[in-house]
Amino acid sequence: MRLLVVEDEVRLARALQKGLRSEGFAVDISHDGASGLESARVGNYDAIVLDVMLPRLSGYEVVRTLRRERNWVPVLLLSAKDGEYDEADGLDVGADDYLTKPFSYVVLVARLRALLRRGAPERPAVLVAGDLVLDPAAKQVARGDATISLTAREFSLLEYLMRRAGEVVSRLDLLEHVWDSYGVSEANVVEVYVGYLRRKIDTPFGRAAVTTVRGVGYRLETDGG
Repeated sequence: MRLLVVEDEVRLARALQKGLRSEGFAVDISHDGASGLESARVGNYDAIVLDVMLPRLSGYEVVRTLRRERNWVPVLLLSAKDGEYDEADGLDVGADDYLTKPFSYVVLVARLRALLRRGAPERPAVLVAGDLVLDPAAKQVARGDATISLTAREFSLLEYLMRRAGEVVSRLDLLEHVWDSYGVSEANVVEVYVGYLRRKIDTPFGRAAVTTVRGVGYRLETDGG
């Protein structure tokens, strides 16, 4: 198994190389984003360990570029940032896993092995339902030829519905995953935001992508309405 480690902290990169080689991996190192991207393009690696904060190109830019080029090599991001939005950003641009520094070497190896077991099946970086298109990495939404401007919360709501397209999603499920809340008293906020969303993605186009399943929740229609 061939791995690429892209890390600008030289001592950490060498330590990872030494440790991973002792686990039986063949390991190459790059110390900046641009050289890491070039190595990833030509190296035919089984997985990449990629720091976020890199000279020349950030880890986010490296992943985004690889996915745009339809390179689906598994990527494990390393970052000193441990906020949930930082992790979400990393996954949204196309990374497969995210580990914050300082990290357990044992956990890193376990996560790498999990990524390698899953392999690198091709997957769409863009979500599509009929003529409705959502790009998580670029934070863009379009319907047909029209670009739609959404707030961060509206975007998160639509993204979750599109990832579950064709399924009925309950209000409680939306509260848990979009608002990180279980409060029944807040259930009305879901209805309010679904209304905001419909006014932007449905009303101007005369077609209903988001439908209400009375007494249960909402469904994003797979044909776009």
